[in-house]
Amino acid sequence: MKNLITLERFNEITQKFNALSPIIVVGDVGIDKYTFGEVKRISPEAPVPVLEVTKEWLKLGLAANISHNLKTLGVQSTLCGVVGEDTNAAVFDTLLEDEKLNTWGIVRSSGRPTIFKERVTTNTQQICRIDYESSEYVDEATEKKLMSRFDEFSKTHSAVIIEDYAKGTLTKNVIAHLIAEFKSKGKLVAVDPGRSTPPLFYKGANLLKPNLAEARAMVESLGYKEKKVEQMAKILVEKLEVDKLVITLGGDGMALMDVKNGGELTVIPTVANEVFDVSGAGDTAISALTSALLAGATLEEAAWIGNCASGVVVGKKGTATVDLKELKEFYDQIKAKIRH
Repeated sequence: MKNLITLERFNEITQKFNALSPIIVVGDVGIDKYTFGEVKRISPEAPVPVLEVTKEWLKLGLAANISHNLKTLGVQSTLCGVVGEDTNAAVFDTLLEDEKLNTWGIVRSSGRPTIFKERVTTNTQQICRIDYESSEYVDEATEKKLMSRFDEFSKTHSAVIIEDYAKGTLTKNVIAHLIAEFKSKGKLVAVDPGRSTPPLFYKGANLLKPNLAEARAMVESLGYKEKKVEQMAKILVEKLEVDKLVITLGGDGMALMDVKNGGELTVIPTVANEVFDVSGAGDTAISALTSALLAGATLEEAAWIGNCASGVVVGKKGTATVDLKELKEFYDQIKAKIRH
């Protein structure tokens, strides 16, 4: 396996996580509900399965899952996003408090619902997903409330993760303000982009982490038809003026490009043992990547740690997190496989 991070560096980097200054996480936030059960018959009313529910649970979703992942990795964060003036907003606050995450950065808006996604699943498959949301951009008053929070938090936070699900929180003004505010203070700006957001919104960020489909959509939006990963990476780095790029390739691993370290494309393989559910794997990857970079990792070292973290969560059901113990155990398993 190509250049797996050494045990010494893995431990040196991850052991610094709990000493990092907090990270601000900004983006669309919401609730993930999982309705789980068994299907034993087809409905007499229509040709659809009847789910006999055995379990239901709620989890922090979208960008809130980033803060949850950071917490389980030992990194403090402040979540900034928009919820509605509805009952689900209160549920969302409770979920944050249950995980000991603060609610200081959450802005309420009467003009939109709190995002709520319900996944109906069995042991073997997802039957359907039900979404309650608005994808309209937030209004100017909400923008100003958000930006005032950023100005306050930028003084005490070491980096910002911009997590874009293209649900309306991250307007052009909001993203530009975040990048300018944090870069002016010499702090890291990491972006997990939205597929439908104009890519030039992210111009000037330090780290961009699209998946392969998002990278292709961004390159096409910039006016190119290039399909090769290396050429797409060069286009994104040049046109968006980013220092570091990580394109996640699913089962094929990650493609990396660091402008300040030679600018050559490096591909590292996936380390996932078994893929049960990819929900939230990108959230886990950007959380671990950003934390590792702040702890002094090179981009390749950070990518290996993000790769291992994603390998843990895809083996779990639903939107999941990884803690340092699980991360270390997974790394040890990979290391042992290489020796054999």
